[in-house]
Amino acid sequence: MGSVGRRKVLMAGVGALAGLATAGDAAALPGSGRGAGRREFRGMWLATVANRDWPSKPGLTAARQRTELLARLDTAVARRLNAVVFQVRPSADALWPSPHEPWSRYLTGVQGQDPGWDPLGTAVTEAHRRGLALHAWFNPYRVAAHTDPSRLAEGHPARENPHWVLPYNGKLYYNPGLPEVRAFVRTAMLDAVRRYDIDGVHFDDYFYPYPAAGQTFDDADAYARHGAGFSDRASWRRDNIDKLVREMSEGIRETREDAVFGISPFAVWRNASTDPLGSDTRAGVQTYDDLHADTRAWVTKGWIDYIVPQIYWNIGFAAADYAKLLPWWNDLVRGTGVDLYIGEALYKAGDPAQAAPWQDPAELSRHLTLARGYGGVRGHCFFSAGEVATDRIGAMARVVADHYRETALPPA
Repeated sequence: MGSVGRRKVLMAGVGALAGLATAGDAAALPGSGRGAGRREFRGMWLATVANRDWPSKPGLTAARQRTELLARLDTAVARRLNAVVFQVRPSADALWPSPHEPWSRYLTGVQGQDPGWDPLGTAVTEAHRRGLALHAWFNPYRVAAHTDPSRLAEGHPARENPHWVLPYNGKLYYNPGLPEVRAFVRTAMLDAVRRYDIDGVHFDDYFYPYPAAGQTFDDADAYARHGAGFSDRASWRRDNIDKLVREMSEGIRETREDAVFGISPFAVWRNASTDPLGSDTRAGVQTYDDLHADTRAWVTKGWIDYIVPQIYWNIGFAAADYAKLLPWWNDLVRGTGVDLYIGEALYKAGDPAQAAPWQDPAELSRHLTLARGYGGVRGHCFFSAGEVATDRIGAMARVVADHYRETALPPA
């Protein structure tokens, strides 16, 4: 289905959402007419790594997996969301019949085993039928939650090319410093873009791994071979990630011109104490320095269509205040043509391990109220689908009652 046909399906589906939402969650969705005609991104992440949101466990029948997937989509409709960000390549594997990588073990329990159906194809079709946009979420470099390539499926590219991978902090990663790795992961991801009528391509916050005390990501050999012209390894690493983002952006536009490209980074690019262009924060992690992800440059250079900073802190949090990060990102996107959606930590709401503000069902609703005052903010995305469904203390229901009383189309 081309862009015009898909848009008709989405618009027709949205017209039916109000009835489905009222039936599915009537108590949480009082109707008021407020928000009618609004265009904004209302998304949820649907995580498959470690079976976080779906499927509930590996080894279910194809029919049971499909039923659970459709239930997640129906929940999005019931909450008057309009987009699902579906994780289809969680760990150098695939939730579609990829010619490049094995089937994900999160489906059957055995990496490489055919689950007997096509989850991504089904998700695209069924999301569009419900008026939902479907963004395919890929993790570029994570290979496994262990460090032994021999445990990967026979024929796995990382097993066939052991020099492509590096162990770090108990996990296995593709080395972003190798041009052949970057070319391979781009090809593997673009296969899904070519074959499915997805609305968007989505990366999360994992590029170079998060730093771990006492651990070394040992890419010295790759730096010696490919780092000529760079003053230090950190600059070379940032360039490696820049190349991935830029080349992926170009590949998406060449393959499916109506699909958008978005990234959801850790929300602190740099602290102002490190760089005057940075945010008024005191975060322990800075994406530019620690993940070698220059998220600010991707926006200013227009390599992406949207950005979803994971502002996973409450209003008033001293080290990284939601109310201070929001205007920083709003200012960054101004005049760039890049859409800004805010990543919201629904998973923290009602978690007894979290601080007091997260025990208040109204905290997330206050985030959206604050964001209404910033013209660059065009929507929100909630982590994640499991919490959208269970809604531990009613925080999502409060968001819907206060802000999503009517359906909305995603930004054009």
